[in-house]
Amino acid sequence: MQRILEKKGFICDMDGVIYHGERILDGVQEFVSWMQENDKKFVFLTNSPERTPQELSMRLERMGLSVSADHFYTSAMATASFLSSQKPGCTAYVIGDAALTKALYDHDIYMNDVNPDYVVVAETRTYNYEKLEKAISLVLKGAKLIGTNPDITGPSTHGIIPSTGSLVAPIEISTGRKAYFVGKPNPVMLRHGIMKLGCRSSEIAFIGDRMDTDIIAGIESNVDTILVLSGVTAKEDIEKFPYCPKYVLSGVGDIVR
Repeated sequence: MQRILEKKGFICDMDGVIYHGERILDGVQEFVSWMQENDKKFVFLTNSPERTPQELSMRLERMGLSVSADHFYTSAMATASFLSSQKPGCTAYVIGDAALTKALYDHDIYMNDVNPDYVVVAETRTYNYEKLEKAISLVLKGAKLIGTNPDITGPSTHGIIPSTGSLVAPIEISTGRKAYFVGKPNPVMLRHGIMKLGCRSSEIAFIGDRMDTDIIAGIESNVDTILVLSGVTAKEDIEKFPYCPKYVLSGVGDIVR
């Protein structure tokens, strides 16, 4: 535990680590206060592209946790940064919500439904057959297919809902082209988080609740990993994977208790 306490920075997944549904998890308030009081650098990393950092900050505020917008990094932001690094000034046809469009605009990537460089897909409730047909046509004409994250499903207050991976699948099947997914477990997103903190990988720990996205991303980024059992992974599930986290805790509150 002393090795964890000595870390200069922390990258934390959100759902299952910081909150579940509309409830802050036990010990999170103490952990965040400890980081703030001890000048620890931290960023909350989420595969969800649906909200801007400002919206995420307000959401946590409504739950009773005060964290400023500069502490959030989303798969929409990572996707925009990746595309900008690949082809500055590129254009995109987007199936997604306003947070994704804003992230792209912030990197000078503009909308184009005629001859875009990329087709970018994220989870959205405005997905329809017309957009699917358009995306297929553009990919067949040469646009590269990008998904903000590979998640097949995600949680909601109403139960399981389709996520980006499910929405990209019909385009992949129809065109025979495979999408490139930027979000976890792709280590690209975690490395962006490391750069945002301004720390070396040896100076931070990555905290997540999923073996198949969080922990593998940390391992592939050469970062110490902390699996918390407050989310989707149970202790007995760890043995199902050919890799393991550096540390296993019941929740983030264990770090400061």
